[in-house]
Amino acid sequence: MRHRPSDPPDPCRVPPDLFDECRMVRARGELDPTTAAALAHALEEARTGYGRVFLIVDLSEVTLTDASLLRPLCAAWDDCRARQGWVRIVHSSTAIDLVLLGGGVLTRFPAHASAQDAWRGTTTASRTGHAPPAPPRPDHLPRAPHPPPTPAPTRPPSPGVRSCRRS
Repeated sequence: MRHRPSDPPDPCRVPPDLFDECRMVRARGELDPTTAAALAHALEEARTGYGRVFLIVDLSEVTLTDASLLRPLCAAWDDCRARQGWVRIVHSSTAIDLVLLGGGVLTRFPAHASAQDAWRGTTTASRTGHAPPAPPRPDHLPRAPHPPPTPAPTRPPSPGVRSCRRS
């Protein structure tokens, strides 16, 4: 009997763990446009059924990611919130924080150091006493000085054009 080498592991192929109402999806390796579909499928599978869903997404073994991570996470967030649940992320990656910050969802998905911390709601920032950097708000961005407005030149009305003023 010949032994066939197995296919490389799918980054999101680990079946979701289930305990109480909490489910966990683990991803590993690179998350990019070619692997985001597997993550989306794993997150959808974890949300099957009825009732509340508390979903922990363990990204601690993700080595590289880009914005393709955002759509599946936000879809999971919307579904879980609509069902009175939540989505929490386990990771310690500055790169993941930057992707979440760039997508405007860093405050929605703060980092948790472990699945236990995620279950308890203990974020990495609250354990260390340091909050992650908040994204700059448009009203607090430095503004370049604007030159004073230039008055519009006044011209006499063209012949045949009536003025709106009554004489």
